[in-house]
Amino acid sequence: MKLQKHQRLYINIDHVATLRQARRGAYPDPVEAVSLCLKGGADGITAHLREDRRHIQDDDIERLGTMAGLTFNLEMAATDELIGLALRLKPHEVTLVPERRQEVTTEGGLHVAGHRTHIAEAVARLNDGGIKTSLFIDPVPRVLDVSREIGAAAVELHTGTYAHAPNDPATLQALRDAARHGASIGLAVHAGHGLAIDNIAPVAAIPEIEELNIGHAVVGRAVFVGIEQAVRELRRAMDDARAGS
Repeated sequence: MKLQKHQRLYINIDHVATLRQARRGAYPDPVEAVSLCLKGGADGITAHLREDRRHIQDDDIERLGTMAGLTFNLEMAATDELIGLALRLKPHEVTLVPERRQEVTTEGGLHVAGHRTHIAEAVARLNDGGIKTSLFIDPVPRVLDVSREIGAAAVELHTGTYAHAPNDPATLQALRDAARHGASIGLAVHAGHGLAIDNIAPVAAIPEIEELNIGHAVVGRAVFVGIEQAVRELRRAMDDARAGS
């Protein structure tokens, strides 16, 4: 496949909110990070409104969703409450993700086949509302097939297994195979979870992957260099990987 010149970078600002919620105060405000992320080279912003509201809050989503000109990806579970919120705010994109209250972070992809009817209904409602819908899934060809069958426009490949074992060739090959298959059946292919400056290059070089969603590593690096510089470093690493592949 011909390599797309520009690979989109969406910065997940959840963990700016995590710092704020440690004190339940007003600072740092994750929405204030938006302009700095964009200045550093991000193409858009991602935020995950969890059912337990552990970091991003409803007010954050309201402000992000009404920010003029912002390309915004809302991550959320496929619940009636959150679908209603998305239909009202009309973000550029919604990514449906699994949630378990006890998990520290999202630990795997949606069980699309096992919850096919429920997810298909959610996708249909979002599609009818004119919202591009993506499903956060494990890099498994059959799961991509089902995602396409139920009407998703895109998938985000869960890169957590790769991030935990980047030196295992099988973890990267699974992403390459899934990305190739997804593109071949008409899905837009995104990726994210556990990606950082030291492991991003092989994933960024996969030609079918149009977009990366990265958050924790950026916020962690920002503690030392600031979020604009952290995004700029990541953007440069992605661009170098694309240019050298």
